[in-house]
Amino acid sequence: MDDNKINPDENQSLDPAQDKPAEYTGTPSSSSEQPQAVNQSGPIYESIPEEELKPEEIPSEVSTPQEEIIPGGPGAEIPSDVAPVVYEENKNRYLIIAGGAIFFLLLFIFFLRILFGPKGVPPEVKLTYWGLWEAAEVFKPVIEEYQRKNTNVKIVYQKMSPQDYRDKLLVRSKNGQGPDIFRFHNTWLPQIRDIASPLPEKIMSNSEFEKTFYKIHQNDLKVGNLYYGIPLYIDGLVLIYNESLFKKAGIATAPTTWDDLTDAVVKLTVKDTNGELVTAGIALGLASNIEHFSDILGLMLVQNGASLNTLNQAEAAGALESYRRFAEPPNNFWDEYMPNSITAFAQEKVAMIFAPSWEIITIKNLNPDVELKAIPVPSVPGGSPVSLASYWVEGVSRYSKNQLEAWKFLRYLVEKETLTKLYETESKLSLFGEPYSRVDLGSLLAQNEYIGAVIKQADFYVSAPLIVRTFDNGLNDEIIQYLENAVNSTAQGVSYVDALKTAKKGVDQVFSKYKVE
Repeated sequence: MDDNKINPDENQSLDPAQDKPAEYTGTPSSSSEQPQAVNQSGPIYESIPEEELKPEEIPSEVSTPQEEIIPGGPGAEIPSDVAPVVYEENKNRYLIIAGGAIFFLLLFIFFLRILFGPKGVPPEVKLTYWGLWEAAEVFKPVIEEYQRKNTNVKIVYQKMSPQDYRDKLLVRSKNGQGPDIFRFHNTWLPQIRDIASPLPEKIMSNSEFEKTFYKIHQNDLKVGNLYYGIPLYIDGLVLIYNESLFKKAGIATAPTTWDDLTDAVVKLTVKDTNGELVTAGIALGLASNIEHFSDILGLMLVQNGASLNTLNQAEAAGALESYRRFAEPPNNFWDEYMPNSITAFAQEKVAMIFAPSWEIITIKNLNPDVELKAIPVPSVPGGSPVSLASYWVEGVSRYSKNQLEAWKFLRYLVEKETLTKLYETESKLSLFGEPYSRVDLGSLLAQNEYIGAVIKQADFYVSAPLIVRTFDNGLNDEIIQYLENAVNSTAQGVSYVDALKTAKKGVDQVFSKYKVE
């Protein structure tokens, strides 16, 4: 470039605001000489007409301008071993935004799954089941089936000894060592109210319970407006008679009333020349050697219009007199020298006995060849049919941590299919199974030679806490003791009225103790 085209004013100082050139339009020379500060009051370069600029006019000594390469700046060569920096600040910001979006999306999906999605794997539940009479193999098939359908539930069945069972149930339950499910007698609710939990409406409503089971179940298991158990079966007193002895005596029709029964007893009783019994017509009248004597006396009280609450009234005394008459000499049909009534029947030394249906299995085990039939108990002439119930129920402990699961299992046990499976299993192991608790299954057993009688009188059962062999050491056993004293005292000459007045005082104390109304 020509020097005369530069017109600096050496005396003029630079304005700090104008410390930079207004615009850099030229290219630096290849010369190492650096440009001096210039006055910016005028143009740095004079305008040159465009037509005068021709490539060939550029002096040959002026080389092609090269940009100065600043390390790390534009044009600098990037070493191959150094990763390029690509706007790290923006990249991190995008990652944070993306991560936050994913987090909130996952959180949203999580809440949707909780509200609408499938539930997680349910926790494992272990249920302890205390039974009394059935062996574990009876319940094994139905328990295994339930566990297949409910893989998180494990049920452990334990057959308990009946001796001191109720005491163990109460004490261990309150100590947190009791069962989740337990069996109890139909008369026990006043004694176990502290540990029994009510049947939840969601498992079985009251209306469903009442449509499913018999009236006696409803009466026995309802307290207030709640039910406290689920029955698997029904049972009570029936009349069991020896067919062979009836034929020998020329009796073709089984008795249906007490008058019929009394006539049959006279024909069936056989005595030797000394007046000693060879064959008794019926086992009635004593407490010492008659199984279920208190059940039978309770039946006669009810049939005569009396109850445990009215033992001091004439109806009760009349029932006791009728009972005792069968064993009072000289026209007695039973005495203290006879074996236990169940054993005597198996030995064919007595023609008729009253007992719950399960005693038929006991008799058949003692004598498989004995020919017997079971029929409904006789009624008072002109009176309504009635019998005394005795059966066991399944309940759930209020101390159980898995009450709902326990009730679900019991609900499963009384389904039609499950009850029929239980009956089939019991029938393989014994003479017959337990009579169905469901009304809609009753017709399947009504003609059974052994338990048809239970079904036929199922609508006429009543309950009273005087049942033997509950082993409760409480309500039943204490009342039975007072009744036994009454029977025995009349054998010693005490009047029926006085014997029952004394018994009533004791029974009233027992009722007060267990808060029975």
